[in-house]
Amino acid sequence: PREHAELQARHDFLTEQSADLEKAAGDLRQVIAELDSEMKSAFRRTFQAVAQEFETTFTTLFGGGKARLTLTNPDDPLTSGVEIVARPPGKRQQSLALLSGGERALTAAALIFALLKVSPTPFCVLDEVDAALDEANVGRFRQMLQELAQTTQFIIITHNRGTIEAADTVYGVSMGPDSVSRVLSLRLDGRKAEPQTSYQAVTEP
Repeated sequence: PREHAELQARHDFLTEQSADLEKAAGDLRQVIAELDSEMKSAFRRTFQAVAQEFETTFTTLFGGGKARLTLTNPDDPLTSGVEIVARPPGKRQQSLALLSGGERALTAAALIFALLKVSPTPFCVLDEVDAALDEANVGRFRQMLQELAQTTQFIIITHNRGTIEAADTVYGVSMGPDSVSRVLSLRLDGRKAEPQTSYQAVTEP
């Protein structure tokens, strides 16, 4: 009968559509699995490179000691956290939370510098990361900055004279008795600094 033929045609059409959808879903699952595998491989390669540089950079910045990066879930690196275990010179191995303020700052700087060594960026902004460092650590910090400045431009906010010595150009802000701030600049690389003419009014609350 005609009705049966129409139902059969409809059934065949839907069956074909269902098979196509199942095939498309299978293809997508395969693509996702391949991408997941590639991402895990890329992450592991990058993590290993950064971890190796971090160990070297930590020892250089601290003038000794050891540190390492570990994954909290090595079986699934894409959802894993990263833990820092450090042993500053003359101290026992401990987690980042148990380090002093200066040790944490220098450890964080070591991680940033390790990342920049593996994958340099055009510029990097550091805000008073040297505030808790002593003179010896500032010297090693400054030396590392000068080394990495060959590939990355650093913009650093600091009050530390030792860090300032690593700069090519220094910008300072001063406020006069009229409560107007003035931007001053000084080149430390022998070239003449451009005059700064921008001013910003500061209103008292």
